[in-house]
Amino acid sequence: MTTQEQYYELSFYILAHKSPNFIHQHIVDAYAAQTADTDTKSIAIFFALAGLYLFVEKNYTGKQVQDAHLPMTKKPKEYPKIILPGNRGEITVKDVLDKPAGAERDEMINKWAVSVWAAFSNQRVKIIDMTENLLSK
Repeated sequence: MTTQEQYYELSFYILAHKSPNFIHQHIVDAYAAQTADTDTKSIAIFFALAGLYLFVEKNYTGKQVQDAHLPMTKKPKEYPKIILPGNRGEITVKDVLDKPAGAERDEMINKWAVSVWAAFSNQRVKIIDMTENLLSK
């Protein structure tokens, strides 16, 4: 199974999930940041990392991240150039799927998000500054 197919399988699991926290947003952000390449638009990478920042460091739920993204799109049309690290986190979508459905898998989603956010630590200040700036306007 390809990484993309694994992501689709995890998306199906999450979209059927009954959590009011909308953890689907966290897999969207972790996957987007982890699989970004030189063809990925800056806005996609920035929003993925902003979502991971809000979740990991500010304890936003997926729904709160999604709500924060909306006003952020109405601001600048240029987003920072993100330098993609070689290692994008120790946990992958496959590792998440390898856990049994339920609490163990949901916890692995959290660990995946933390792992990907940590992999971009060299871009942390840039992401936080722009995110906070966009949210304060």
